[in-house]
Amino acid sequence: MKIVRCVEPGRLVFEERPAPGSPPEGWALVNVAHVGICGTDFHIFQGKHPYLAYPRVMGHEVSGTIAAINAPGDIAVGEQVLVNPYLACGKCAACRQGKPNCCVAIEVLGVHRDGAMSEQLLVPAQNLIPATGLSLVEAATVEFLAIGAHAVRRSMAGPGNRNLVIGAGPIGLGTALFARIAQQSVTVMDVDTERLAFAAQLGFLVIDGSKGSIIETIAERTVKAGFDVVFDATGNSGSMQSAFTYVAHGGVMVMVSVVPDDITFSDPEFHKREMMLIGSRNATHSDFQHVIASIRAGKIPIDQLVTHRTTLRNSPRDIAIWARQKSGLIKAVIDVAGSA
Repeated sequence: MKIVRCVEPGRLVFEERPAPGSPPEGWALVNVAHVGICGTDFHIFQGKHPYLAYPRVMGHEVSGTIAAINAPGDIAVGEQVLVNPYLACGKCAACRQGKPNCCVAIEVLGVHRDGAMSEQLLVPAQNLIPATGLSLVEAATVEFLAIGAHAVRRSMAGPGNRNLVIGAGPIGLGTALFARIAQQSVTVMDVDTERLAFAAQLGFLVIDGSKGSIIETIAERTVKAGFDVVFDATGNSGSMQSAFTYVAHGGVMVMVSVVPDDITFSDPEFHKREMMLIGSRNATHSDFQHVIASIRAGKIPIDQLVTHRTTLRNSPRDIAIWARQKSGLIKAVIDVAGSA
């Protein structure tokens, strides 16, 4: 089968390797249809991912068709599916609490083990989700949107809350979309004017973080109260630390992104607000189902979010370009079956 492999930072190759063959017990073989390209994939390509060993076949935003299955259940050969890429142990404290998304021994396809930038992929059958009612392109966007849906659920915020989402990349926009679905008032902040314009096109209020005093702007927008919930989806430690000052008294700070740095904050400011600090990692099955239902209901503008497309053969060239030139890029998708 054909694959794309990141041999080392900055070097992607299109090549062949033996097909996986028949699935072992409890697993399924998927003919991959589409793969979304994530910020994680760009970080792997650029050598910026802290938990990865090269070489690696990337790709964890996956849709496809069942080629063979060796497990009981309702999913059959020929069915269109999407993949939950988080492989959990099922035994640790997190798994026992129904939180396999933060399993102690988690393995993410395309990160800890080879992923879906290939024509076929072996997947545990329990990680397959029927793509009923979705196109295979839509199905390949579910995972990245589930990150935002999970963050909104983790915030425990109710309808009417004033929320600030910092970072207008794919994860930030997904977070903003699901906060809006939860009937919350959403403002998006970024320093990139092009991404802010895109967020505005989606109907969000925006703040340009590159202009003026952010504290004064937020005070004006919130009658000096601050935001009830602040989500940071920037992957920037400076932004994450500054975000504490944007939270209202009694409010919530949700760290959607992760960085390898230490994050520090003023303890007196933290305590006087009696604010909650919440980490949000990956997503759970219920988040995937929420995203699927929202796409089916027409609440997510997939056609606007998917801005770039390529094929498996052309992806080494295009990923290298998009890693440097992100103008207009929100979500790129690889058509694995495409021949161009």
